[in-house]
Amino acid sequence: MASLGPTFGRGAMTNHWNDLANSDCLIICGCNPAENHPISFKWITRAQEKGAKLIVIDPRFTRSAAKADLFVRLRPGTDIALFGGLIHHVLQHDLYFQDYVVAYTNASFIVKPEFSFEKGLFSGYQKDKRAYDASSWDYETGPDGKPLTDPTLQHPRCVFQLLKRHFARYTPEMVAAATGVPQETFFRLAEMYCATGRPDKAGTILYAMGGTQHSTGVQIIRSYSILQTLLGNMGIAGGGINALRGENNVQGATDMAMLFHVLPGYLGAPSEAAHPTLKDYLDKETPTSGFWSNKPKFFVSLLKAWWGEAARPENEFAYHYLPKLGKGPQNAGYSWIPLFEHMAAGGIKGLMCWGMNPAVGSTNLNHTYSALEKLEWLAAFDLWETETAIFWKRPGVNPQNIRTEVFLFPAADSLEKEGSASNSGRWIQWRYQAVPPGGDIKSDLWYVHRLGLELKKLYGADAAAPGREAILHLTWDYGADPDPHLVAKEINGYAVADRKQLPNFLALKDDGSTACGCWIYSGFYPGPDKKDNKAAARDKKDPSGLGLYPGWAYSWPVNRRIIYNRCSADPQGRPWDPRRALVRWDEAAHKWVRLDVPDFKWLDPATKTEVPPAESAQAPYIMLPEGKCRLFVPKGACRDGPFPEHYEALECPFVNPLSPVQSNPAVRLWTSELSRLAEVCDPRFPYIATTFRLTEHWQAGPMTRNLAWQSEMMPEMFVEISPTLAQAKGIKSGDWVKVTSVRGEVLARAHVTRRVAAFTCGAPGLTNTVEMVALPWHYGFAGLVTGGPDRRRNYAANQLSPMVGDANTMIPEFKVFLVNLEKA
Repeated sequence: MASLGPTFGRGAMTNHWNDLANSDCLIICGCNPAENHPISFKWITRAQEKGAKLIVIDPRFTRSAAKADLFVRLRPGTDIALFGGLIHHVLQHDLYFQDYVVAYTNASFIVKPEFSFEKGLFSGYQKDKRAYDASSWDYETGPDGKPLTDPTLQHPRCVFQLLKRHFARYTPEMVAAATGVPQETFFRLAEMYCATGRPDKAGTILYAMGGTQHSTGVQIIRSYSILQTLLGNMGIAGGGINALRGENNVQGATDMAMLFHVLPGYLGAPSEAAHPTLKDYLDKETPTSGFWSNKPKFFVSLLKAWWGEAARPENEFAYHYLPKLGKGPQNAGYSWIPLFEHMAAGGIKGLMCWGMNPAVGSTNLNHTYSALEKLEWLAAFDLWETETAIFWKRPGVNPQNIRTEVFLFPAADSLEKEGSASNSGRWIQWRYQAVPPGGDIKSDLWYVHRLGLELKKLYGADAAAPGREAILHLTWDYGADPDPHLVAKEINGYAVADRKQLPNFLALKDDGSTACGCWIYSGFYPGPDKKDNKAAARDKKDPSGLGLYPGWAYSWPVNRRIIYNRCSADPQGRPWDPRRALVRWDEAAHKWVRLDVPDFKWLDPATKTEVPPAESAQAPYIMLPEGKCRLFVPKGACRDGPFPEHYEALECPFVNPLSPVQSNPAVRLWTSELSRLAEVCDPRFPYIATTFRLTEHWQAGPMTRNLAWQSEMMPEMFVEISPTLAQAKGIKSGDWVKVTSVRGEVLARAHVTRRVAAFTCGAPGLTNTVEMVALPWHYGFAGLVTGGPDRRRNYAANQLSPMVGDANTMIPEFKVFLVNLEKA
């Protein structure tokens, strides 16, 4: 979201699972679908059966790599160096899709003369704040306020020339020095994938947490995005940037604002400092161009959905009821790391964990446990008694010394409840209840609904309660036993006057006449009856022949299967590749032939006439104010730079070979004792460590480690080590070893395997060979299986991982840290 959004306009998977079969070349980097998304791999296999090439880039030789035409072993955390090298290769050898780049990107936009990049830092760096003043990261504008452009791409300050200069340092020699990828392997990679930069070819990139869980995670995905855009792989069938979500409804959770800084539909959450009134918010946050210029319609309709009759024009639609963001703990917002830092300092009284197990899945677990101990109460909603629910009696602590009161609520499994789930490809699919839950087990919806009813009672009885009116007037009419269909209808949106369901978000108004719980979902439940629920649609017809299946489920926005699809045709509306046509301008009929729902202005709402291709080609990326894909991200939308730049992980055994700036200069460093980091090239911890997932276990483990037959397949915690490291340490497969970091230790069985290997990296004269070990993160200390024979031990790998995160999202750096390993 934080990378794809600033680059393309939306932070979601651009294509969908079925579409992988349309690709000529696929890069799997930062994910392992053969093991972690195994059903999806059939579409990759189908592409290979049609002649597509598969490239797997990973620190480990995975099962995905076993199916690859080319395996590239990459030192973890060095993706930007590798993809920077590919970008340089494309630009140096004129392999970019020039017509696409000129027409559909900001390559021609001229940047302010104040912008610069020198010795690893962009202009505006403030060392004392570890932050940038991004005012120079912007376009030079003309008298009309519009960016100046040079369609020839020759102006020295146009984005294209700046891009070329920035990545000129990423030579094959430098790529090898930073990543450990031999030059001959790099050239094979470049030749294979850069061949997709033609009208008749399509290449796609798949990634997941292996790409994002870094201190440079956002810029890693930016580097993927720039390469895809230069090759013309965006907005086409078989192309795109495809984020693989780790669970079936992760996409739905983010769509519905499970992130602290957004409201449903990715409306930015207002802040108490900048947006005290609704007018302040809308004036400051609504762009004058692009589809986000409709933000007032989406935002006011959301307020009407939440507060109904209490949301009126004279009280700014109850905007004062909506909680506003403060600066957060240590002015760092409210993401995972600052929340647990604040919790550890005693600043948070209570925590509700819904289907989440931070006592295994959180970074720096000893810090996490310390934070949980400071709570007054903790409520866990789960299928089993998790490590989080019993953190107070974990190995090595005296329960009598922990004052946190813990409540465990039995929650229903996905098969025991009805409702929708949104998959990685943005498909909203309705699921029916297979079996009713037993005993006192309730669904998450039931618990949330009941909590709301109880809060209304409590606030109603206390006339002095702060924020009382906001709770009392909250819309909460979902039935005595909450009906997911009623919730779905509110999410879709309706006309306030007659409660008629809206056809889609184009019907939303900013005058209070419409209500909508999530504007991007509007259209999936457009009628009053269950038969109108398009998420439940199961039509298997595919007129496109490209796997779009428009009658199967509902894909946001407005059932569009491939977003940015105006880019699948040239500026005259002719498909670049007729075999992969998504939209096409019929000159004789003066209309668009639409195999997918157009992601551009194709119809003039005033005249009801179809918009000719020359006009729609001006804004193929409709969510961005420029209307063009951003090779250069302006105005600090990415806090650590308008271009990606390689920096080393915070814990690293190598000196950065590209610049004197060792690690991301905009990353926040935490100062508490439990948040400590190892030194660069720390001799106490000479090995790189990374974490990974297993097919046989699910996330933090409760759903698989409590099943006897499932646990038999992978019953014990283990660590993958190379044959060379095993020989040096006198370790054999099956030996118990102790893995330690500056934060903790974990016991694991040694698995000696060629899946992992040492990396030789470093600038000329400074090369060094460093071993890497890899640990699965599913084990812990609760459940039927914990990961080892001793119930007095904690086998969770994240006792080792660091409390530091990306400069934009603060997602923790799970994928690179330093450890030592010894025979136990």
